[in-house]
Parts: sequence; C-alpha cells; structure tokens
Amino acid sequence: MNSNSSIELMLKENAEFIVQQGKGILAADESPSSIVKRFNSIGVENTTEQRRIYRQLLFTTPDIQQYISGVIMHEETFNQTNDSSVPFPMMLSQIGILPGIKLDRGLESLTINTNETTTLGFDDLEKRCEDFFNRGARFAKWRCVLRINKLKNQPTDVAITHNAIILARYASICQAKGLVPIIEPEVIPDGDHDINVCQYVTEKVLAATFKALSDYDIYLEGCLLKSNMVTSGQEAKKRVKSTDIGERKFENKTNHLCNVFCLFIILALATITALSRTCPPALAGIVFLSGGQSEEDATINLNEMNKTLYQFKRSWPLTFSYGRALQASALKAWSGKRENEFNAQQSCLKRAAANAAASRGEYDGKQNSNEAKKTLHIAEHNY
Repeated sequence: MNSNSSIELMLKENAEFIVQQGKGILAADESPSSIVKRFNSIGVENTTEQRRIYRQLLFTTPDIQQYISGVIMHEETFNQTNDSSVPFPMMLSQIGILPGIKLDRGLESLTINTNETTTLGFDDLEKRCEDFFNRGARFAKWRCVLRINKLKNQPTDVAITHNAIILARYASICQAKGLVPIIEPEVIPDGDHDINVCQYVTEKVLAATFKALSDYDIYLEGCLLKSNMVTSGQEAKKRVKSTDIGERKFENKTNHLCNVFCLFIILALATITALSRTCPPALAGIVFLSGGQSEEDATINLNEMNKTLYQFKRSWPLTFSYGRALQASALKAWSGKRENEFNAQQSCLKRAAANAAASRGEYDGKQNSNEAKKTLHIAEHNY
C-alpha cells in the first residue's frame, strides 16, 4: 500500500468513526473572545483558568463517550491540560473520543463595500496541521459564513464562489497532513426570509462547495460536511419552535399540534432535499450545526430527519456537531462553581444522550425541560 492509500484509509476510518450510529460531535471550539457572552450570562469572569475548568467539566462527564465520538477544540483548549496535567487531546483519546481542532482564524470583510466575509487562517496552515496531527488531532474544522439578504441579493455569486474555494484549499491541506476536514459553509439564520429562500441559497452554496472540492481532488470518503439546517430566518413571521407544541391558547389543540409537527416535517424535507440535490453519495457523512436553535428544537429537527420515512433520500449518516445546543443547560447548571460540576455534567450527558437518540430517529422528547426550549440565537454570531 502506498503512502496516499494509507492516508486515505486512515481518513476514511476516522471520518466513519465520527459519524458512527448513535454518536456525534461536541463543538467546544469557542474562542476566548466569543465565549465571553456565555460567561457573562452566568456571572463568571472570562479567564483562561475558568475556560479550562469549564472545558474539563464537559470532557470528563461520566460516560460521555457513549454518545460523543469527537470534540472540536479551539487552539487554546487544545493546548490545555486537566487537573492532573494530562493534555486534553490525550485525555479524550484515552476514553475513545477523537480530538479535533478549529483551524480557521475568524472572518474579515470580503470587499470594502459589503458585509460579506471571507475566512482567515492560511498563512501557516500546513505547519499547524502537522503540529496538531503530531499532538493527537485527527480531524479539523473550518467555517465560512454566507448571509441571506434579499434586498442586496446576498449571498452574491462572488461570496459563494470565493468561500467554496477557501474551503476546498483548506480541505486539501488537511487531507495531505492526515486530518479529516470538516467543511462548514454556514448559511446563517439571521433575517426574515422564509424556508424556501433558505433552501434555494443552501443548495446554491453546497453545489458551489462540492464543485470546488472536486476541482481540488478532495477525497470525499475522508471528508465531512457541517451544514446548517434549512429553516426560515430568525425574524420570519412563520417559524416553528418546540415551545409551540405546548401551546394551550388554541381552541382545537389537536389541529394545532398537527400543524406544528407538519412544520417540523417541512423543515426535515427541505433540508434533506437540499442535501440530496447537492451532496455526493461518497461523502462520509453530514453533521449539523444547531444555528442558534434551542436545545430541544435542534434535537427534534435532527430526530425528524433520521426517521425511516426519509431513508430513501439519505445517502449519508446524519448526526450532530452542536455547541450551544449541547452546552446551554450545562453552562447554567455550572454557573462557575466547582460544587455544581456534577449537576452540570448530568445536564450535558442528558443532551448528548438525547441527540444520540435523535441521530437514530429514536428521540421521544419525554425528558425535555423548559430551559431546553429557550432560543440560543445570537445575531452575527462568531466563534
């Protein structure tokens, strides 16, 4: 077996491991500057040590490896250790979880006269890939952002094509260095557009992305897509949420519930249709971002897409790569206090188990809470 074949075999095995049935990814890759809002919400000072303690809490949740196959980390977290001075990547590997690294270094304006963006991080990317691989990383993530603005005809073709090429370049470097690339061309949910507009834009973005991946000879069996779900904008008038299921103000509650669940079905069909029209069957798998949905909404929508009803349209495993939708309840339960760590870990484990069940289409929703139904959307959210 030549070196290219051995690298491809490793990439394929690691990609398949990440999207194995009943498991998904914990996205713990918030930068020190982006996590400040979450820490402020619970009255915790945003220091290096507090961030280390919080990530340690998540990573040492008892039995978390039953539901989590990989963890994406920011460079700061990747370089940190637990209380026993064991590096986080080594600690995760020891319990059967693949360590991953966020490689992009944030967004900057694509041109002077637009709010469309490109993503930074190529200056020393090859060197960083080699270094992270040698220290235990087995997959990576790179995020590009596309915005929907009907008045400005955004995203423009320039933004779509540019970001597709950016993702393909990153994937090529990753695979050459042994890292499974997660491709994330996120169509963010800001705006008042309806679900049809989101589906159209998502399809256009994904088609351009996979064209670029083909042009750069990306090995799809050793590659993962991190996709937004197809939803209406956060400011849209008609937007279904898990809280609607419990509404009691309707005269005919049965009809209301039927309408609500029909909207969840519409979201699932729109998302799977967009994916089936654009994603090659050779792709190892698709992991969804939560996109500011509540914990419960993110789980219900993932569950709907994994039901047997849609099996004929799915060519790839569909699972989760959630940050806020796995952590929100745990963060609140922790509130920066060591004595709360066990309760916080139980909250984390509960959401991980729920999403693991959803990745099999088996989530029953019986253990949800009002806290899990709260929206997590942050406009113009950066990681």
